[in-house]
Amino acid sequence: QAQLVESGGGSVQAGGSLRLACVVSRELYTSNYMGWFRRAPGQGREGVALIYRGESTVYADSVKDRFTISQDNVKKTVYLQMDSLKPEDTAMYYCAAVYLNMGPSADLLENWARTRLGNWGQGTQVTVSS
Repeated sequence: QAQLVESGGGSVQAGGSLRLACVVSRELYTSNYMGWFRRAPGQGREGVALIYRGESTVYADSVKDRFTISQDNVKKTVYLQMDSLKPEDTAMYYCAAVYLNMGPSADLLENWARTRLGNWGQGTQVTVSS
């Protein structure tokens, strides 16, 4: 059964750091895109970052220079390192995987968030207090 399992969420003060992890099941190894998304209470789903073929990355403007997405192909895990966290980063964070015949771009990240293509995890909560 195709599965994505997120972990690493929690509560932290503004300025702190968290590292989210997403373990990818065997059935999803052919995915060429891995992404992190978030949904804050009362708001729509937002694309945070994606990684293409384990190398090329795209970030939302709101997290550039603060968040880093990476992929460990040995551990079959995708990470989201979040530094300099702000209260507005508070949200449920989701990991997703998909195979798409197109190159990475900010438009792709935004459309992926809107269409919810591929497989998605159950999410992990991140709460940042001021």
